[in-house]
Amino acid sequence: MIQSSPFRSPGVARNRLGALAAVLALSAGGVACASSAAPASGPAPVAVAGGQAAGAPSPDPRVGLGAGLLDAEEAIWNLRLLSATPPPEDFIGVTNSDLAFTGNYAIQGNYNGFQIWDISDPRAPELVVGYVCPASQSDVSVFGNLLFVSGEGMEGRLDCGVQGVPQAVSPDRLRGIRIFDISDIARPEYVANVQTCRGSHTHTVLEHPGDTDNVYIYVSGSAPVRPEAELEGCIGAPPEEDPESALFRIEVIRVPLADPQAAAIVSSPRFFDGLEAPPRHGPAPADLAEIEAARERGAFMVEIMGEMQIFPDEIADQLLTQVVAQRGGSGAPTAADSTMLRQMLPGMVAQMTGIDPDGPEPGPTQCHDITVYPAIGMAGGACEGYGILLDISDPIDPRRMHAVADSNFAYWHSATFNNDGTTVLFTDEWGGGGQPKCRDTDPMEWGANAIFSIENGAMRFRSYYKLPAAQTEMENCVAHNGSLIPVPGRDIKVQAWYQGGISVFDFTDPDNPFEIAFHDRGPIDPDRMEMGGSWSVYWYNGVMVSSEIARGLDIFELTPSEFLTQNEIDAAKTVRLDEFNPQGQPRFTWEPSFPVARAYLDQIERSGGLPAARIAAAREALSQAEGSTGSARGSVLTGLAGELEGAAGSSADAARVRALATTLRELSGM
Repeated sequence: MIQSSPFRSPGVARNRLGALAAVLALSAGGVACASSAAPASGPAPVAVAGGQAAGAPSPDPRVGLGAGLLDAEEAIWNLRLLSATPPPEDFIGVTNSDLAFTGNYAIQGNYNGFQIWDISDPRAPELVVGYVCPASQSDVSVFGNLLFVSGEGMEGRLDCGVQGVPQAVSPDRLRGIRIFDISDIARPEYVANVQTCRGSHTHTVLEHPGDTDNVYIYVSGSAPVRPEAELEGCIGAPPEEDPESALFRIEVIRVPLADPQAAAIVSSPRFFDGLEAPPRHGPAPADLAEIEAARERGAFMVEIMGEMQIFPDEIADQLLTQVVAQRGGSGAPTAADSTMLRQMLPGMVAQMTGIDPDGPEPGPTQCHDITVYPAIGMAGGACEGYGILLDISDPIDPRRMHAVADSNFAYWHSATFNNDGTTVLFTDEWGGGGQPKCRDTDPMEWGANAIFSIENGAMRFRSYYKLPAAQTEMENCVAHNGSLIPVPGRDIKVQAWYQGGISVFDFTDPDNPFEIAFHDRGPIDPDRMEMGGSWSVYWYNGVMVSSEIARGLDIFELTPSEFLTQNEIDAAKTVRLDEFNPQGQPRFTWEPSFPVARAYLDQIERSGGLPAARIAAAREALSQAEGSTGSARGSVLTGLAGELEGAAGSSADAARVRALATTLRELSGM
């Protein structure tokens, strides 16, 4: 069903600069998904070989695809597109954002609210409800019967109305977390909200071990501090002037599960203390040319966190209209109005960021996203100019363990741990998601992933991975959201790259990541850049679900290849989750099974960890055991396990051989 009001949402979320400008027009400032800061020193630049494995298609079929909204040309490799479902009526032309999962349902955020899809049949998803409740960017998470939705922009209303909030200060504005009861998933009930001083750009739900009464939410807000007249206690002065400042901190909300209406902020950790703004890379050659052309035509520009941004003409016109109105004028803007706007823009940005344009630049004032991994007691904070490793043993007081920066990175956006917690991968959203950053002239180290090993509580840089196929000027493209695929014995991630499509890559060896599958479409428009592409893609119970910004919901499955066998795919499908929030990373475990055993054996063959004759004998023994029952099965499995344990010591892939032997012994007792 569609739950809606008689009014329609008026607009499409453009890129982050456009949203920033729209908020600045209300004299408050803000960013929509991530501004383009460009950070830091740290690991030395590493030459990137392109991330392509031997055997990848050549020439790359992603290059030169024809444009179209719902009829663009497509390229696909080692994946199968099960369904491509366009958005329902109330969400057409409005940006789809992030995803969360519960039971058989995918919950898809949208700047107009959220949609709940029944994906029991991934070939034919069914819309359960489209809930119209506008906010940017409507990031979603679930916990049991509760749904949490982020709101940050100036137009979100407490009553979910679509008319927006035109006033600069209003008691009707929602900036924070909305809480819904989804006990009846077809009829979400809006039960509470928690307002925050900077809104909720993203949020992270933390189920903390040992606390069954509450769930915690880490709120990352990137908008300017709202006036105290709108929310008491919101202070925009820097911390050195007022220790209660709403800058340079996150918010921690505690939600009592028995009484979610009592949800409230319980702490505001400042784990950025002592960090300074790191060095930044400059614009790419194509960006320099665009900036110079914009200067020549007199475009409005402003420096935002070290990077020059060009305001789209239509947004600049909106700002000029505000200037005319503020002086009590009418008609077309004058040259004096243009001069006034150019003088005002740096101050507006300073208000948004809390950074004095004439003073030394401090470190991050916020995190863009935090990924918690309760099983290892750590979190990865992607915090503007830094990647931060956090100790979350006390959920109310996360503590910084280590911080890294990299001059190749522009905006630390999100984090993903590998399953055993020995590696963490950070994404760089250079350009904020609304710009083409995968052109053939863009450095491979910019707008990429940075992969770090975790050693004694500190991070050590290992390599970069970037989408290896060049995209056009008409395609917004940069690293964005993804998740692990639970193939035992390997670290594999599926990741969204906006209009770069989705890429599946292996980073088991953190020094040598390589692509093993992809899907891509041509640009939405052949003549101008229109926002679209995969905002996020996540593995969930055997399929990969992608939130397509403009085109709806895509669902994929893996197909076997030389890089991934059917046994490995089947082993991944044995992992089943009851719910999944990508920013709350679960530890995958594999019940002993024949698919898991065969997956390990395939990997040992691929690595040359055992002689071919022994591998063939092991496969024959597995088939014999699977066709047997009772003691006969157990005898074959324990015998094979013993042989493998004996062989492990001389194997070049000893860890996998031992993992296979352990799986066989456990399987023999079932």
